[in-house]
Amino acid sequence: MGRGSPIPPMLRRKIVEQYQKGVSQRKIAKSLKLSSSTVHNIIQRFRESGTISVRKGQGRKTILDARDLRALRRHCITYRNATVMEITTWAQEYFQKTLSVNTIHRAIRRCRLKLYRSKKKPYLNMIQKRKRFLWAKAHLKWTAAKWKIVLWSDESSSFWKTGTPCHPD
Repeated sequence: MGRGSPIPPMLRRKIVEQYQKGVSQRKIAKSLKLSSSTVHNIIQRFRESGTISVRKGQGRKTILDARDLRALRRHCITYRNATVMEITTWAQEYFQKTLSVNTIHRAIRRCRLKLYRSKKKPYLNMIQKRKRFLWAKAHLKWTAAKWKIVLWSDESSSFWKTGTPCHPD
């Protein structure tokens, strides 16, 4: 079972003050509504180290340190359409560590980035299919020289100015 939140420093001070006055551990626990083992542990730590502060370095260390998180953030911003699975495979190769999808998911959230599902593109209806067919039929006899002056782009991801699509229709 996991531990709860640490006892606040103010309450720790009260425990130590009462202990120094000679009050028994059971009476301290009863008066402050704490378990006697908690009071015992706080007093024992005070006797050993002379402080009431919580020890640092407790708990499992994170797999990805601050430097790794910065690299992950840069990668996610650069490849913003990548899936979490793709990012995970990249991270495993780049960091040379075994990482799960859930670990990368949490790390991305720790980088203050949000994960979104990309929207599904709508299917073509009969009118759009007919227009495409007529366009292809009209351009069937074009020469290679004419096709060289055409700029090919994917309309859904190309932008003319920041935020404005090339073909707003």
